[in-house]
Amino acid sequence: MWIKRLNIETYSVFLRQIKPHFSLIVHQHIDSFRAVNPVVTIGTFDGVHRGHKLVIEQLNRFAHEAHGESVLFSFYPHPRLVLFPNESNLRLITTLNEKIALLEEAGVDHLVIYPFDKHFASLTYVEFIEQILLSKLKMHTLVVGHDHKLGRNREGTFENIKLYSEGKGFGVKRIDSYTFEGNGVSSSKIRAALSEGNLRVANQYLGYNFSIRGKVTQGNKLGRSLGFPTANIVADDVHKLIPKTGVYAITARVNQTLYKGMLNIGFRPTVSTNADHRTIEAHLLNFKDDIYNQNILISLHARVRDEKKFSSVEQLKQQLEKDEQVVRSILK
Repeated sequence: MWIKRLNIETYSVFLRQIKPHFSLIVHQHIDSFRAVNPVVTIGTFDGVHRGHKLVIEQLNRFAHEAHGESVLFSFYPHPRLVLFPNESNLRLITTLNEKIALLEEAGVDHLVIYPFDKHFASLTYVEFIEQILLSKLKMHTLVVGHDHKLGRNREGTFENIKLYSEGKGFGVKRIDSYTFEGNGVSSSKIRAALSEGNLRVANQYLGYNFSIRGKVTQGNKLGRSLGFPTANIVADDVHKLIPKTGVYAITARVNQTLYKGMLNIGFRPTVSTNADHRTIEAHLLNFKDDIYNQNILISLHARVRDEKKFSSVEQLKQQLEKDEQVVRSILK
């Protein structure tokens, strides 16, 4: 009850002082949303890359100046799955759970996950602002990217929103585009880099090592017979982007413990006749525990080589031994 007697400015200072003790608040039901002077930005934020983090830094700064709280308004499922249901090639850098973890790390106060459907897609930017951002969120300030457009037919440009905001009781801020080493950073560029096997560029644009989270499943134990037992991994989400086939240097987190290792993404052409079944197999160095049905988080540090077919299992084993030495050198 005593908090109600604090004015807004005092309350916001109080929130910032205790914020390190609290985590990101995730809202999946917008009617229960509550925040002080919400400063809002909007987007899918797939990957939560360097450009996204610049937006979040500015969002938090504007929220601080407004004695309020930062709010990221996002969508689920991804809009493309609703607008283009016949497309089957959509792959995302981060699953919903991965994105939530990254946004919490970035220091966002609130994440609103709004159900994206055709009705929502039909809203004009004015209807979206009035019916949701103002009526439901009680928005104080809207923060938009340099080229972000809201609403049906993408008519909600910064200029149109700015004009509309006059007399409506909310502010509008625009953030300049972000570049890394002279190049613009976007989720689409990162997806392309991962699909092409350019892990170095993808990780640079992300600002962290791309990761795959999944469960360890039963395999055929061929790796064990070669002296390289592997954990067969099934990603948490069918829409998770899996990088180009090949061998990668990785670290893996199992039961809160970090291990070094190497990862093969591909079709195992030397030992398998099923050319349509892609596998994700991790060999963890100096590790012998049974981890079937356990969750594992794989972080990809570098791409070592392409996957290729060897003339014999013995040649494959010799190559794996060479791969291990390269991986140990990379992860030293």
